[in-house]
Amino acid sequence: MTEVSTRAARRAQPGAVALVLGGALSLQFGAALAALLFPRAGALGVVTLRLVFAAALMLLVCRPRWRGYTRADWAHVAAFGVTLGGLNTLFYQAIERIPLGATVTLEVLGPLTLSVLASRRLASLLWAVLALCGVFLLGRGGFAELNAAGVAFALGAGALWACYILLSARVGARFARADGLALALTAGAVLSLPLGVAAAGPALLDPVTLGLGAVVALLSSMLPYTLELLALRRLPAATFAVLMSLGPAVAALAGFLVLHQLLSLVETIGIGLVIAASAGAVRMRRVEPRGRAAGPAGQGGGHRRGVPGGPAGTSGGGPGRSGGAARGLRRRAAERAQAAR
Repeated sequence: MTEVSTRAARRAQPGAVALVLGGALSLQFGAALAALLFPRAGALGVVTLRLVFAAALMLLVCRPRWRGYTRADWAHVAAFGVTLGGLNTLFYQAIERIPLGATVTLEVLGPLTLSVLASRRLASLLWAVLALCGVFLLGRGGFAELNAAGVAFALGAGALWACYILLSARVGARFARADGLALALTAGAVLSLPLGVAAAGPALLDPVTLGLGAVVALLSSMLPYTLELLALRRLPAATFAVLMSLGPAVAALAGFLVLHQLLSLVETIGIGLVIAASAGAVRMRRVEPRGRAAGPAGQGGGHRRGVPGGPAGTSGGGPGRSGGAARGLRRRAAERAQAAR
């Protein structure tokens, strides 16, 4: 890289950082807005609205082809769609019961665990211990006060997030561009529709509810996806992933400003420890010995995103895969991931 191109890249980074943070703000404020919709349509109804509108937008933008795929391809799409639907359902069930910041903090444990397991290094356990300390402090600040079902839903969403990361890489390897994601979102929307209709009934057809549901889909899916796609063209994947580790902090901010959810000092420190563990795991994966590509890791939707706390799921390359190919895989996976979260 020439000196001129290096200077240009450095000048572009602040703008790219702003794009990433803008995507994170859009994602979490979209989740906060979704919580305000619960009295109108319930959590299941809001999930249906978000997935239906997100799928419609992705189909319109991506225009995926529907023919020429094998049964195995469609099986992966179906599994991806079930995972997307389940992930969104559990996440919204959680934020209906516990604060948004606590929900996202607990959810991040899924991709963080996946990253630690994929690392296979003893040092990675230090980040796991740090994250557990953060969760312990979060609990000291209020696990007794947090709804047990909400905590369980958040942890379940984290487990599905880890599954989403693995499936994202496999589907991305079978489908061109973001076609697999568009088809999976469609499958998730179709599966969620009966639950949403049964839970919300005619409320789903209310013009105000429909309009707010479309805004939630835009804020939580397409806008973060677009901003992160632009940012990934200017930022290294590792830098992008570290920034996405700030998700719990952004969620706590959105919960405070939109939902008036206050956090104690101890809870805030707990969230900070989880963020530090997520970012640390990212940096450690980047310095994997002998040039090995990073294995599966997570945060997106979009949005999503590859290390914990970020939206992107990546498929790890083994020792025989070139560093350039692995970076390409990470970037492709990150570019399509956030539309789901």
